[in-house]
Amino acid sequence: MIARPDQWDVLIRGALVFDGQGALPQVEDIAIVGGRIAARGPDLPGSAAAEVIEAEGLWLMPGLLDIHTHFDLEVELAPGLPEAIRHGTTTALVANCSLGMAFGNQRKAGQDPLVDCFARVENIPKHVLQKVGDQITWNESGGYLEHFDQLALGPNIAPMIPHSMLRIEVMGLQESVSRPPTDAEIETMARLLEKGMDEGYLGFSTDDLPFHYLANDPHRRVRIPTQFATYAELKRLTGILRERDRVWQATPNKDSRPSIIRKFLLTSGRLFGKPLKLTAVAALDVTTNRSIGRMGLVLSKLLNSRLINGRFRLQALSAPFTVWADGPITPLSEEIPELRELNEPDLEDRAARRRILDDPDFVARFRTMWRKGKSGFNLANLKRKLRLEDEVLSRRLDDMFVDAGGAPEWVGESMQVVFERLRRWQAGETGAARSTGEQAAFAAMPNPVGDDCDFFIYLLRTFDTDLRWHVTVANRDPAMLKKLLFHPLILPGFNDSGAHLTNMAFYDGNLRTLKLADEDGPAQVATQVRRLTREPAEFLGLTAGTLDIGAQADITVIDPQALRAWDPGITVQHVWRDEFDHHQMVNRVPDVVRHVMVNGHFAWRDGDFMPALGRQTLGRALRHLDHPRETSGANTAAEAA
Repeated sequence: MIARPDQWDVLIRGALVFDGQGALPQVEDIAIVGGRIAARGPDLPGSAAAEVIEAEGLWLMPGLLDIHTHFDLEVELAPGLPEAIRHGTTTALVANCSLGMAFGNQRKAGQDPLVDCFARVENIPKHVLQKVGDQITWNESGGYLEHFDQLALGPNIAPMIPHSMLRIEVMGLQESVSRPPTDAEIETMARLLEKGMDEGYLGFSTDDLPFHYLANDPHRRVRIPTQFATYAELKRLTGILRERDRVWQATPNKDSRPSIIRKFLLTSGRLFGKPLKLTAVAALDVTTNRSIGRMGLVLSKLLNSRLINGRFRLQALSAPFTVWADGPITPLSEEIPELRELNEPDLEDRAARRRILDDPDFVARFRTMWRKGKSGFNLANLKRKLRLEDEVLSRRLDDMFVDAGGAPEWVGESMQVVFERLRRWQAGETGAARSTGEQAAFAAMPNPVGDDCDFFIYLLRTFDTDLRWHVTVANRDPAMLKKLLFHPLILPGFNDSGAHLTNMAFYDGNLRTLKLADEDGPAQVATQVRRLTREPAEFLGLTAGTLDIGAQADITVIDPQALRAWDPGITVQHVWRDEFDHHQMVNRVPDVVRHVMVNGHFAWRDGDFMPALGRQTLGRALRHLDHPRETSGANTAAEAA
């Protein structure tokens, strides 16, 4: 305990405190003054505090980290980041997957890289991206960090240098996807990366998923720039991270295990003299391919073994991987060429998608894709039976559930149930239709409808993006989910918060982890609190995730009874966000998070946002812990000066 000032700002009294170190919790009081933890212990004097918060029966812990977000865009439009705050998140890592805004909007020669790179990869509407690009004032990495001092930040923001944008900055968008860089260009990238490290960026992000494509002409069938990097380029750039003890965030090329192993071996201290911190997306128990989750466990053990001497962490999703679709528009479509064709037109271009769906050649190719591996004696059928398929979408109507579009009776039902009812109705069973409205919907369909492929194509052709449906493609097995999530070499936290606006909603990932941990008792909760706070902070090089005396007072208080009563399956909502002028998938978890404090200020209290959120600066841009602004202990730019 440090010396007590004449008066603390706030005293939180009687909470069960999980301090992020992994030890069993203790009932303690926490005193805050000047935005920092001033004292901890039992029975601190309430008379010394300007305000006392009674927290008996509640859990208190360091503010939670969200280590894989794409809040880069939302923080510019709604800097309070309310969907993060309501879930107890006080620090968000941005510029993942090679995408970000460290170099401004990079608009040159009529090109708009921000829109081109983000729109399809992260399923963010172009008008939202253009709105963000229009208000960008900086054009270099230092200016990006400094501009956060002018925003009314809710949580802290911790950025990386994004590789796609780094390549565009040096080569231009067209050149970055059409030719290899020269040696001089690689050295220019290296200098800019070193500059970013000097400025305090946590590290560097790349992306190698083979279905991440650009969104504007003439590049709609071209992958994002990072995917054109050679091994030599990556080795040169990650070498800078190795020297500085910074982190490399990567996504693997799922279609090439040799490529994964070769690139991820860059983590090796045995091969390169010093380990490189590497975190990768993602550890998932994929429904159509049971080998992926197991391979993640094996890879983690191998790369962190004494033989390799790496510092490698996969990121795990703490929820069933449920993805929503607006007609054909879903990130899952990008993986399958025939569905990808329907993703290539702009979101608003219904006519273009209809022309594709009316093309007999396309329909024939679509049918071949849909039927692949479903019959006959062939390799594709064997892989399907063994759950070793290459794509994550099962192409089964009984996996696909309607949320909106068509007859009201379809909502909540699988497409297979609707299809079977339709076939019975067309066969003369008039009572198969559940209402006159469904009869009208059935009467409008081709009779006979054909098979399940014909039915799905009809739905896409007729309803386009008005048809909302969802499918769960991974993490269906609770036991395997826990095995991945609780594995000591895997970090929980692949949430993708801020991306895929109408397709995913994993903002509650950290709370789901705590709920699962609570099933196994306080020791597991303590372990998972550490893995959601102090452990990722130490791996990333952040001064966060701690309740140590003198630390910035980022605090989350949770009601464990509400956590136990919460059903995560029913709190996802599809809401309108004025900031985006667009709908978004969100979670609105009731009653679980009681208080959230950022830098000693309440952002969320008693289940509601505080007036300060989004109106005054609470959080800040976090630099790497060896940056002077962090080592000085300054909370703001003014204090650092």
